[in-house]
Amino acid sequence: MFPELVTNRYILQQILPNDQQFIFEGLSDPEVIRYYGVSFHSLESTQEQMQFYDTLIREGTGTWWKIVDRKTGEKVGAIGFNNFQTKHKKAEIGYWLLPAYWGGGIFAEVLPVVIDYLQSELGVHRIEALIEEGNERSGRALKKAGFIHEGLLRDYEIKNGKFISLHMYALVR
Repeated sequence: MFPELVTNRYILQQILPNDQQFIFEGLSDPEVIRYYGVSFHSLESTQEQMQFYDTLIREGTGTWWKIVDRKTGEKVGAIGFNNFQTKHKKAEIGYWLLPAYWGGGIFAEVLPVVIDYLQSELGVHRIEALIEEGNERSGRALKKAGFIHEGLLRDYEIKNGKFISLHMYALVR
């Protein structure tokens, strides 16, 4: 059974095939993808991301949730983990919000329940987050949740044909 997580204002639910339009809305928004490693330019191409979510669950290497406002039923973003390694007891966390919901304390509320799930249910010792250089908002959110900035991975990935550097944050139990 898929783990639903609940906070005071939000419920984290499984991303289902009928959420593809919502995922496209987020991962095609110029503000969201500015510092995000995945983007799509058509609804059809977003199917690749939907398959990614399914593969994580099927292979046991991660889980992603849509973040849903409990009062309105609005989908506001997504949060999840991947690269889960049972042998090393570690996972990588990621997230995004639609810009209309930025600054509302959503991550301050949902990040702790995801961290608790990873640590309590899966025995994760180390949670990593890779944040693109320049994304100070995300870095602040992670620090508020107890993550430590461990350093800068220079020219770590290629995005839009150019090397980008990523900040490594980690939370160790």
